[in-house]
Amino acid sequence: MVGMRTSTRTGAGMAVAAMLFVQLGLAASIGLFDRLGPEGAAWLRLAWAGVLLLVIVRPRRSWFTRSSLLAGIALGIVTAGLTMLFMAAAARLPLGTASALEFLGPLSVAAWRGRGLARLWVLPAAVGVLLLTEPWHGTVDPVGVAYALGAAGCWAAYILLTQQVGDELSGIRGLAVSMPVAALTATAIAGPAAIGALTWELVLVGLGLALLVPVIPFALEMLALRRLSAAAFGTLMSLEPAIALIIGLVVLHQVPGAWPVLGLLCVVIAGIGAERSGARPAPVNQPDSQPESWPEEAPAPALSPPALGGPGGPADSAGTLAP
Repeated sequence: MVGMRTSTRTGAGMAVAAMLFVQLGLAASIGLFDRLGPEGAAWLRLAWAGVLLLVIVRPRRSWFTRSSLLAGIALGIVTAGLTMLFMAAAARLPLGTASALEFLGPLSVAAWRGRGLARLWVLPAAVGVLLLTEPWHGTVDPVGVAYALGAAGCWAAYILLTQQVGDELSGIRGLAVSMPVAALTATAIAGPAAIGALTWELVLVGLGLALLVPVIPFALEMLALRRLSAAAFGTLMSLEPAIALIIGLVVLHQVPGAWPVLGLLCVVIAGIGAERSGARPAPVNQPDSQPESWPEEAPAPALSPPALGGPGGPADSAGTLAP
């Protein structure tokens, strides 16, 4: 019993550390906006992440069916949209506000999966959005809000596509397709403008950011998932908007008002409630395609956030990516 409690505490600590790394990586990325712009900063992270995942996973064509390959490609395109839209939102909104608005994507998916009263969790989320944006003051950048909501839509699509990939592939094989595709998509959109501004210093900074998000969080989350239940992991991950607010305050000196703080709490509470009531059952027949060099993870919950966007972590049998 003592050993089980210790393992649970260790897993919780790893999950919280993963969220801290994600938000620190995002805060550090904001420092590149003046030199590369938000799209260029997102492209640099995605490009390095794609290279790192190719080196780590070393994909083989025999691993994939036609449907899983196409789903992986679609997932990569959505991942690029998620990352670039969130970075554009973070350039215009406080990090906590952007993260909370983006979190509406997975929250909506989890609430939609619920039944009856479980779907009512969208109501505190809606109240949270109003308090975060304070439309009666007109001080929040509407373009930033639009970008954040676009990222939320991409995150919802990301979850659904990852379910399709995760139903056919376990472990991290799905990332071997989605991350390089995300890198190529971002290169087509932002690469031509950003490449000219690159220096060797920025290239090395981009590598460091890619390690912060997603490599280190990915490793921590994979270990945490082996120690925590899916519900416990998802509940912890619902706290990420609050961690984003704290990182924004401490690192970026973004001081929130009372109403946005209350709105963020509403979103977090809605996320915890939706996660508890909206879990998707694991598919019955999933092929045994786990690489021998990686341990098999426990299923990740529906709200598990992608570490590349505002948040990718391991594709699992529950069909999510745990960033």
